[in-house]
Amino acid sequence: MTATAPSHAEAADAAASFDPLRPLLTRVAYRMLGSVADAEDVVQDAFIRWLGADRASVHEPAAFLRRTVTRLCLDQLKSARVRRETYVGPWLPDPIVGEEPDDDVTLPLMLALERLSPLERAAFLLHDVFGVGFDEVAATIGRDAAATRQLATRARAHVRDARPRYRLERERGLEIASAFFAASRSGDMSALGNLLAADVGMWSDGGGKRPAAMQPILGFNLVMRVHRSLAVLFGKYASTLVEVGTINGLPGFVTREADGEYQTTALEIEDGLVVGIYVVRNPDKLRHMH
Repeated sequence: MTATAPSHAEAADAAASFDPLRPLLTRVAYRMLGSVADAEDVVQDAFIRWLGADRASVHEPAAFLRRTVTRLCLDQLKSARVRRETYVGPWLPDPIVGEEPDDDVTLPLMLALERLSPLERAAFLLHDVFGVGFDEVAATIGRDAAATRQLATRARAHVRDARPRYRLERERGLEIASAFFAASRSGDMSALGNLLAADVGMWSDGGGKRPAAMQPILGFNLVMRVHRSLAVLFGKYASTLVEVGTINGLPGFVTREADGEYQTTALEIEDGLVVGIYVVRNPDKLRHMH
């Protein structure tokens, strides 16, 4: 027997209960996967399952759908892990521009989550970030509550250093981002040097699609050397500022480079100095910004 397609009324009914939850479900999926396109695909897959479910018997649609999305993400992470092993150069999550973080999941924390097992990642995000009780988390990931608590505890220990120690005042962060853009593009190395911490690091994600450093660049001297070289290029090929704002919870800026492609630069700042520079150049990761 072939399944009959849902009627317009059934589809409208399913959408009416699903659409208000879509932003939350997309946040869960994105924080699990680090990819906008993959998160949207997972959420759409969850909607198709919701369409075919016995919705009248679901007492808590939000919990049901969060569980569905998380399980789909766990399946996705298995293949994502294989893809990451063959990724060209440093991998950074897709940049989300302009979203004000309400859960402290900044870019450094998302990178720390990459080092966790999929189950640790799910337990930490659902409980510590989205406030889901351990019984529901356990049911979602198919482990008992004690094992789930242990997963979350291990995850917490791994990501502790990546959680923001204090909240940087937004305006101050944007001032530093603007100053960084101006100094790096004009070639004012003295001004740029004054913005950087001694242990600054730089990660550039070109994904093999655009030129980018194949390894992280660590330490003040190496980062300055790279920016001296870049300043020569910027002098010949202009880089246009599109906006200064928040990128994955960090101050930063969006530029359009001389090849016409977008680029995002996010800055991790501690004690008023830049400790991390995260540049996304891979056009596949910037497609959602067009």
